[in-house]
Amino acid sequence: MPKLVKRQLCCKKKQMPEIFDSPYKGMQAENGGVIGMLEVIESDFARLEADTSAAEASAQKTYDTFMTDSKVDKAQKTTDVEHKTAKKQDETQALTVKRGDLEGTQKELDAALAYFDKLKPSCVDAGVSYEDRVNRRKEEIESLQEALRILNGEELA
Repeated sequence: MPKLVKRQLCCKKKQMPEIFDSPYKGMQAENGGVIGMLEVIESDFARLEADTSAAEASAQKTYDTFMTDSKVDKAQKTTDVEHKTAKKQDETQALTVKRGDLEGTQKELDAALAYFDKLKPSCVDAGVSYEDRVNRRKEEIESLQEALRILNGEELA
């Protein structure tokens, strides 16, 4: 320690006044003695007990409200899960049916397209012009009319 601090401590020890001139007797006449102290303790305990009881009642009410809300929420969510599970099963079944229908329809379409490709060359003659087709049709009509006259027994002109 530095010398200055040591000197101050030494000087303080010598200058300290006496604190008590006589022994302490307390204020027993003003407080009511031990009975007064017990009454103060009892009132403090009663106040603490009332505060604790009120806090417990409030906490119990909060707990009961929370538990009721939780039960209602759980029941609602359980019902929602059941409904959504049933809906999912229905949708899955409908999807399976629709896929089956799609496969059947696709097979029918493929068969119709194959038949169309088979008929296309006989219906549409790509190498003949319009005028040639008109002339052929005209010749066919004339030949059919001539055959009709022969069948009817009419004279040929």
